[in-house]
Amino acid sequence: MGKRLKTIDWADDRVRIIDQTLLPDRVEYADITTVEQMHDAIRTLKVRGAPAIGIAAAFGLYLGVRDFDDDGGLGSFLVHIDDRAAYLACSRPTAVNLFWALERMKKTANESGIGAGLDVSGLKKRLLVEACHILEEDRRMCRVIGEFGFELLKDKGSVLTHCNAGGLATSEFGTALAPIYVGHEKGVTIRVFADETRPLLQGARITALELSEAGIPVTVICDNMAASVMASGQVKACIVGADRIAANGDTANKIGTYGLALIAAAHDVPFYVAAPSSTFDLATPDGSDIPIEERGREEVANWCGAKKTVPDKASVFNPAFDVTPARLITAIITEKGVILPPYDEKIALLLG
Repeated sequence: MGKRLKTIDWADDRVRIIDQTLLPDRVEYADITTVEQMHDAIRTLKVRGAPAIGIAAAFGLYLGVRDFDDDGGLGSFLVHIDDRAAYLACSRPTAVNLFWALERMKKTANESGIGAGLDVSGLKKRLLVEACHILEEDRRMCRVIGEFGFELLKDKGSVLTHCNAGGLATSEFGTALAPIYVGHEKGVTIRVFADETRPLLQGARITALELSEAGIPVTVICDNMAASVMASGQVKACIVGADRIAANGDTANKIGTYGLALIAAAHDVPFYVAAPSSTFDLATPDGSDIPIEERGREEVANWCGAKKTVPDKASVFNPAFDVTPARLITAIITEKGVILPPYDEKIALLLG
């Protein structure tokens, strides 16, 4: 049996991440010791995937305040926390886990400082503990998502996934890939087709790497092959992750997910979304209100940052995400259970 790669951890008073911009050529770890480094790591996709971004933001906030003068006063410290949180929040706009983690850390600071009377030194320690809690909770939640998802996929034999929602998008197990790992542990092999996922090739570079390292059969296809492969009957289900799920079940995920969901519907193939409860945004009624990040021209115009593929005088449109309507989603798999349509009522009921 192979091994699962771990994308983020806290060790030796620093955050250690796999620099995912270097995959699959080499697996190289980067040590993050400042909030500026963490902001850059999130913005440049050294760390990516909604749950992993949330974990990174929590640790980044701690890094941003740990050098604050212990005698600087509680009020000034809380203002400093808000400032550093706002700085991290502007790194990427779509993944709601980023904002969820920052709000949780700010709430912890206010409750522990104003509510429990900790001084600045004690509050710093409490923030580090909370960031570590977020990391460990993600590991547990993803494992449970895997168990629930495995029950849906165990008889399918093969699935198609898009982008990367595996261990390298979370702390270890992943969301969409967690059922695959659980099946592997139980001796049930589920073959994975991985869309390459243009323009940054997260499926080809990252999903294929982590699955093959774990000893799980994976076949990479170009994005425009999905319909043909599905029509041939080789794909029995689709499963993807999510960067934000609105209150009605509309789901933002890597660009191309919406098209994949349409193809799945046309071929009567079930389309599953797997995500922890922290990815739901109950304050956003539907997908039309989800902010969509637009990234730089060079990601499309220069193949893998090297070869020019678009002439200089041509424009480029590069949204990083699209929104899949809830009507195209067969079920949403969470650590709290599997949600079936109609989603608006059931999401509110399950998540409280």
